[in-house]
Amino acid sequence: MAVAPTGPGFSTTVEAPRLREWQLGPGQPTLVMDQFSAEDFDLIVDDRADVHVSSKDGRFYLGRFPLGRPGMDGEGWNIAVTGTAKVHGYHLSFDTETPADVVARVLEISRRL
Repeated sequence: MAVAPTGPGFSTTVEAPRLREWQLGPGQPTLVMDQFSAEDFDLIVDDRADVHVSSKDGRFYLGRFPLGRPGMDGEGWNIAVTGTAKVHGYHLSFDTETPADVVARVLEISRRL
């Protein structure tokens, strides 16, 4: 069975999940971080070894919190996209044990300007 995604930018069908092998454990954060160039993004590593990436225009933020985000319950990744006057932004967060490959694939589906 195939499921057709909805929304702007979707033009293909996605195969429905079937039994498969699922990756566990955080993996290598460089799979995510290597997607960001110094030309378009600022990168900060703080005193806790948390990594913060933000776009130069301030519309995108990615936080990597290996020991968990302070004040949150086990949040290891945080992605936030600022909306516009007409379209709301959004944010996603993932557990500290979410594989970096999963986060990298989420970022890969964004459209380049």
